[in-house]
Amino acid sequence: MTEKPKPPAVTRFAPSPTGLLHLGHAFSALYAEASAKRDKGRFLLRIEDIDKGRCRSEFEDALLEDLAWLGLDWEEPVRRQSDHMADYEAALRKLIGFKLLYPCFCTRKDIQAEIEQIGHAPHGPDGPVYPGTCKRLDEVERAQKMESGVPFALRLDVEKALVETGPLHWTDRKRGKVEATPCIFGDVVLARKDTPTSYHLSVTLDDDLQDISLVTRGQDLFEATHIHRLLQELLGLKVPDYDHHPLMTGEDGKRYAKRDQSKTLKSLRETGHSPAEVRKMAGF
Repeated sequence: MTEKPKPPAVTRFAPSPTGLLHLGHAFSALYAEASAKRDKGRFLLRIEDIDKGRCRSEFEDALLEDLAWLGLDWEEPVRRQSDHMADYEAALRKLIGFKLLYPCFCTRKDIQAEIEQIGHAPHGPDGPVYPGTCKRLDEVERAQKMESGVPFALRLDVEKALVETGPLHWTDRKRGKVEATPCIFGDVVLARKDTPTSYHLSVTLDDDLQDISLVTRGQDLFEATHIHRLLQELLGLKVPDYDHHPLMTGEDGKRYAKRDQSKTLKSLRETGHSPAEVRKMAGF
């Protein structure tokens, strides 16, 4: 039986406008575009700007200028997360309806104190795993805290969610079939009082809404896919393939960061480098 050819890939580059793009961003963007071209597919751009405190319009303008100068060609319109909060709120309400979320009133100081009292805490990709303090509150206590105006976040009860979904996996272009183990994160935060979404929720929903079929991103985000796969199953979303690429590093072996001003695309452009030279520096 002849295997059906895969449809053209739809990829995306999704920067956050919290600083200037650097050489590592150039690599990631070019990698996504090249993956789409290789599969005769489509390349999209998304602006991940849900963090109102750190995202700035001048950084968005700068990244659009940098990417165009580099020669990247993306489809319009560009999706900006801040324009689509209603989408994330709808997904959040769906999870609330499934009774898979609970309010967490803990501050970072509260969580640290609880961990110290316990004497130990398992570590996940983002540090110590939340010890589940507020999950143990009864409904009366929760209602009293909420009515009194205590700030809270909404956490996903991962253990309960996995009972609903059963075993999960995804396909990674480099690692093959990967078993999803979202419990390594503990009960992740999906929304806060001032922001009705989180990175995990917004990214997962956006990839579905934009019909992304191949998610290309850095190896540092590999573990996040465990949570994203769980959210896909809970919300009935499409499951893309994944390709987690290596991270670019400087001569000191450290990966590039937005604080490395000497390697920003703007500084490279201003010191006379051509787009072709920067593409070559990024491995393209």
